[in-house]
Amino acid sequence: MSDNNTKSVIEALLFASEKPVMLEQIKKALDNLDSEEIKRLIAELKSDYENSGRGMRIVEVAGGYQMTTFPGFATFLRKMYRERQADRLSRPALETLAIIAYKQPLTRTEIESLRNVNVDGVMKSLTDKFLIRITGRKKVAGRPFVYGTTRQFLEHFGLKSLDELPKMENFTELAQQKEQEQIETISEEKTEVVNEPQQTA
Repeated sequence: MSDNNTKSVIEALLFASEKPVMLEQIKKALDNLDSEEIKRLIAELKSDYENSGRGMRIVEVAGGYQMTTFPGFATFLRKMYRERQADRLSRPALETLAIIAYKQPLTRTEIESLRNVNVDGVMKSLTDKFLIRITGRKKVAGRPFVYGTTRQFLEHFGLKSLDELPKMENFTELAQQKEQEQIETISEEKTEVVNEPQQTA
């Protein structure tokens, strides 16, 4: 298969997926084509979209590749989809999410001590949205659960990895901007999220 045909296949794979497509998924679809060759073709595709001023872009998100709209056209997209309700995060949820993102892993008690408020409802909401998950237990008395962010968190904010997090004081502003521009949420596989069991009296 020629480079042009292979690029077209990769383009179709990205277009058809609502989630970032992992390199291994592309390799499998292309009969285990060399990883470096796939990366080269994706880089060419990215360049093609950017140099021709197209309305679509290919970006690296959460360890994979995804086709997105050009950010400069967000105003027009909001006009078209102005009647669609986005699943917005409250300010307390954004603040709690910022704490977890920058200080993970940490326990519920540690989160509450930093926020000085009860976070039960907020934690449930963030877990239900697959933005945080239980990542383990702390080796102290009672072995409480510790929390961290998910791949869905990276997808939601368009980050390759946690290394791309902005300065903490700018996180809430980034999150609110992302919610305003959001048109459609991308859900993470439920199997990757561990829900904390309900405690009984």
